[in-house]
Amino acid sequence: MKIIIKRIAIIGLIVFLLIQLYQPARNLDYGQDITVNFTKVYNVPKNIKTILRTSCYDCHSNYPNYPWYSNIQPVRFLMENHIKKGKENLNFNEWGNYSSRKQNNKLDRIVKEIKSNEMPLSSYTLIHKNAILTPTQKVEIINWINTLKNEE
Repeated sequence: MKIIIKRIAIIGLIVFLLIQLYQPARNLDYGQDITVNFTKVYNVPKNIKTILRTSCYDCHSNYPNYPWYSNIQPVRFLMENHIKKGKENLNFNEWGNYSSRKQNNKLDRIVKEIKSNEMPLSSYTLIHKNAILTPTQKVEIINWINTLKNEE
């Protein structure tokens, strides 16, 4: 029985080491037009910019911050998949490419996600405690978005 457990452990270690050879491309896009960035389309106050960069940009921008553990598989694969899906739903760096209608829908969705505590995801804030939105930050973002929408 000990030999079987030892063999399973050795095979598991070998598989773990082999999957480290697979490193998917990072979700970075440095060749983009910065004039379409959310913070260029709107005059975003500094406090809102800070909140968005801390709590949203890792999954919803072309410039995610990759921590050290992103080099370890299967974490890297899961992280890349998560970022890809996040950017498909909302990409702050591509904001100006959205139609006015889509921008308004995204703003409504941001408010809804914040109010319902769906964003940032709990799986993200589990490790990134600084990304947890405080009640004050939530009010700041929601009020700013509502003011923005009333100006249009």
